[in-house]
Amino acid sequence: MNQYTFAAIHRNVLLGAIGLGIVCMILTWFGDTDAYHTRFWTNFLHNSVYFTMISVMALFFIATCITAYAGWHTTFKRVWEAYSMFLFVGLALLLIVAFGVYFHWHHLYHWADEAGVQEDAILKGKSSFLNKNWYLFGTLIFVGTWAFFATKLRSLSLEEDKSGNNSFAQHKKMRVYAAVFLPIIGFTSAAMLWQWVMSVDAHWYSTLFAWYSTASAFVSMIALTILLIIFLKSNGYYGEVNANHIHDLGKFLFAISVFWTYLWFSQFMLIWYANIGEETIYFRERYDNYPVLFFGNLIINFLVPFFILMRNDTKRKFGSVSFVAIICLLGHWIDYFLMIKPGALINLQHAAGAGHSDAHGTEAGHEVAAGAGHAAEHTSQFVAGFSMPGLLEIGTFIGFLGLFLYVALTILSKSALVPKNDPYLEESIHHHVI
Repeated sequence: MNQYTFAAIHRNVLLGAIGLGIVCMILTWFGDTDAYHTRFWTNFLHNSVYFTMISVMALFFIATCITAYAGWHTTFKRVWEAYSMFLFVGLALLLIVAFGVYFHWHHLYHWADEAGVQEDAILKGKSSFLNKNWYLFGTLIFVGTWAFFATKLRSLSLEEDKSGNNSFAQHKKMRVYAAVFLPIIGFTSAAMLWQWVMSVDAHWYSTLFAWYSTASAFVSMIALTILLIIFLKSNGYYGEVNANHIHDLGKFLFAISVFWTYLWFSQFMLIWYANIGEETIYFRERYDNYPVLFFGNLIINFLVPFFILMRNDTKRKFGSVSFVAIICLLGHWIDYFLMIKPGALINLQHAAGAGHSDAHGTEAGHEVAAGAGHAAEHTSQFVAGFSMPGLLEIGTFIGFLGLFLYVALTILSKSALVPKNDPYLEESIHHHVI
């Protein structure tokens, strides 16, 4: 079957998941004990960024394959096209966060407190980039640009289905758009990850952070691709996709998991070895107060895929590769949790305990002293929704996952699953891995 039908039972399951997510977010809002509703907003930011990054990584990989004249992915490229269309939803979600920054609906970012910035030399020095206008219009323009390229590449792909011929006119246009998109995504994704995620810990920065968080999102995208393709095959679709395609996806899952680990270790090792207080505070906070998540993150996202997918045959076994894909999808969601939650909790404690204006001002340029204060504030204290993901966090994740898959499957149902006039289709159908 080359036309996907969104079955009522699958639609209802995903709508139920979305409903669960909405209920969990409502409960989180009313259960928040602080005036800023920080648990709600961190959950919203966490999942919005996570699934938007999965979406743009799918678009990135489509563009990479087109530019590299790759053909192995052609039979299932409509899955990535469907994922990329979630960018419109992601833009709407992230604009909600951006409006929250602009109108002070929350206190996720210390730099959003303009009065406090004036008394903080570090934040004042970063204010040309870390400000509410940059955040709002950067989100709007950059994610909007990503969505434009996603729409253009998909529309050309669908046009090729209808009127493609030996001139390959549509594919040549796709190659131009893909080549233009790649440098754009390289710079803009880094800038937005600095804004959305890294700036939660406003005094800290790492030149490896964008690489690290992008690799995390890429692994998640590959994992979700594997799971959806296997789901579609189990329902009688994608007969052209076989163990060789899953093998290659498994190789990417394995390889980028190793690359993510390399970045994790490089970032940690360089900061630990230099032992500069302004830099070590990021890892000290997570090492001291989130040890289970800190070390569990490495075990889940490196050791599991490394040892299971090291053998060639496990990459071809749908059961084995599905298990690893589920672990990686959850593991990198935890990775983003660990990137966002600790810094947001510190911002909340400063806002509640010291007020906005002097939260960091006294130690501008001296994060070492602040680091000791941070650790002392909540060492050994369990904070629901921050110290560990709670039931509300898991329910919210299920809701966002349901929304993502609902959008993807709706898009898939609107066109043929296999692009019949793609010039690389035959190569993909006969793809074989030795």
